[in-house]
Amino acid sequence: MDWDQFDLNPKTIAALKKADIKSVKEILNLSGADLQRLMKLSSADIQCLLKTVSHTLRRNSMVTALQLYQDKDRFTSQHQKLSLGCPVLDSLLKGGIPLVGITELAGESSAGKTQLGLQLCLCVQYPHQYGGLESGAVYIGTEDVFPSKRLQQLIDQQHKLRADVPAEIIQKIRFGNNIFVEQAADLDTFQQCLARLSLLLARGMARLVLIDSMAALFRAEFGPADAALKARHLQAFGAQLHSLSTRFSTPIVCINQVTDAVSESEAAQCSCRVVGSRVTPALGITWSNQLLMRLMARRVWLPGHGPGSRRTLSVVFAPHLPPSFCYYTVQLEGVKGIR
Repeated sequence: MDWDQFDLNPKTIAALKKADIKSVKEILNLSGADLQRLMKLSSADIQCLLKTVSHTLRRNSMVTALQLYQDKDRFTSQHQKLSLGCPVLDSLLKGGIPLVGITELAGESSAGKTQLGLQLCLCVQYPHQYGGLESGAVYIGTEDVFPSKRLQQLIDQQHKLRADVPAEIIQKIRFGNNIFVEQAADLDTFQQCLARLSLLLARGMARLVLIDSMAALFRAEFGPADAALKARHLQAFGAQLHSLSTRFSTPIVCINQVTDAVSESEAAQCSCRVVGSRVTPALGITWSNQLLMRLMARRVWLPGHGPGSRRTLSVVFAPHLPPSFCYYTVQLEGVKGIR
């Protein structure tokens, strides 16, 4: 048993290893007094240990629909949202990103997907009354290096983007210290990231997971003949991400790439794209079924404006939202919607 994966005091972990206790079953088979003598810890430390391991077992048990309905805390978290840092974008999503479930942000290159992801990494750190969760973010990059220069620009311009937040509150937040960056170039590394991720979430150090991007992980690993194996991996990773989101009330935001639609009938078969668009999100119907909400970012050309100067953010599907869209721009201070 890897005791370092549990949310325990380092002193307790050291005592477990010294006493050669190797499983949760051994702990629960001993009385509190026996554990106290064996591990040479205080009664309070032993009670904390028992509570932690018991909660771990209970957390992995099955839950009925009636229990979900009666669990007011969990039921409430399904209706809370993480702000995008802009009232126009929040209005489009009826408050922001849901705390429970996987949200996908798909779009063509240079549509502003990573920009919006970085903005979310800052928004999550604000107090609850300003749409945040008062916690950090985990950024898992699978392609390019982390855009640290752009992040610093956004941090420096927060007073302009978030005019609704008092300047003294913005100054107190150490934005850069609360973004944990991981790089995962293949599926094995990504699996290791997920194992470390649960520890960060359990300790309350992060309340947002951003993956940029999902398609890159599968693009080089699987060929056309490996469709069944690819689907199984997508389902397995989707289940893991759902479990983390539900256990810790943490939104999972996955950036995805797009591919050209071969035919109208193929794209319409899974209703996974914006009407009138010739591109469809990558990874197919298997991945689409893992999502709570799909958003699509696009560059558009409008008469009287420069080429690509406007962008649209569209709700492709969500259980609580109708298909809709709004215009937005990417400026020095961040992503801002246009009324």
